[in-house]
Amino acid sequence: MVTKLNIVPVLMIFLLFQYSYSAKVTYNVLSFGAKANGRLDSRSAFLKAWGLACNSTNPAIIYVPIGRYLIGSAITFSGQTCKSKAITMKIDGTLVAPSTYNAVGNAQVWIKFYRTNHVTISGGTLDAQGSSLWACKSSGKTCPKGATTLGIYHSQNIVISNLRSLNSQMFHILLYACTNAKLQGVSISAPGLSPNTDGIHLSSSTGVTILNSKISTGDDCISIGPGNSNIWIEKVVCGPGHGISIGSLGWDVIEAGVQNVTVKTATFIGSDNGLRIKTWARRSNGFVKDVVFQHASMVNVKNPILIDANYCPNNENCPNQVSGVKISNVLYEDVHGTSATRVAVKFDCRKGKPCTNIRLKDVNLKYAGQPAVSSCSFAAGTASGLLQTTSCL
Repeated sequence: MVTKLNIVPVLMIFLLFQYSYSAKVTYNVLSFGAKANGRLDSRSAFLKAWGLACNSTNPAIIYVPIGRYLIGSAITFSGQTCKSKAITMKIDGTLVAPSTYNAVGNAQVWIKFYRTNHVTISGGTLDAQGSSLWACKSSGKTCPKGATTLGIYHSQNIVISNLRSLNSQMFHILLYACTNAKLQGVSISAPGLSPNTDGIHLSSSTGVTILNSKISTGDDCISIGPGNSNIWIEKVVCGPGHGISIGSLGWDVIEAGVQNVTVKTATFIGSDNGLRIKTWARRSNGFVKDVVFQHASMVNVKNPILIDANYCPNNENCPNQVSGVKISNVLYEDVHGTSATRVAVKFDCRKGKPCTNIRLKDVNLKYAGQPAVSSCSFAAGTASGLLQTTSCL
């Protein structure tokens, strides 16, 4: 028989053990030689802090205090051997890339997380200083392709919260082959003419949520590539930029499809596109299905609603000019505001693979104070509710 006097010490030991096991440990990058002056390379200090956090048996925090920290070349945080069950990179400062574009311009990614689990990136700014590379590209000189600012690869249970990304050379944030990721309160900024600076690009990922974010850039605010499923996007403001795009898809003959995408309560301000699906005019077994665009507000947007199944810039690399991607079951509900062009709704599909079950409900788009119009090619579906935009379905 165990008495109360025996139970108390046992319980205390158990609680102390549990506390020691779960208590977070913090690694300040300054303790490993990082310099907050933006001039001396702090790359090795970040890797040392990551190594200790990764090997910790407790949840770990990597802390980046206020200041500017030069990350002078591409850096990878690898998680495949990590013991820690959770790592948070808490950033109060700014991580800055070299101003000379060649330092990271030939790398695929400037800051990369690879095969990580339960990693949170919280706060802070990533400044890739991409303007020198954009100038090189606009001059017609031979330039590197450029690096994505932040790439998350083959990872799961990822949170990116209140992060700011400035002037990426290429994509700002890329998720590739990730599962269960949440991005919230993200701010992305680059000039409207900066080339290929997609805000958030998703590829081969599932269970991704993007919330309460503002994206101003020179390409798609959010681009959804092949192989993505169960994507939820809500309360995103886009502009300038090329809108929220599914695609481009269908470059390859054998290609994973896109399904179960919801874009809700998005605002587009002065963007080239609003809600876009874009597929190459090439043979492919790819598909887009089960997409909901709901409660979208347009402010002077050139193409508020667009399906472009004949995408082929300069008529190159499309030998047969045939779209192979099957587009079906797409809902546009409560899309309202102003179009910068008379044709606010355009469904440009192909005879061989027509778009099917396209539904417009409560669409109210105006051009120059009058109801805008729509244009359909090989698109079938229905229009219902309060329609202030002429429907061609």
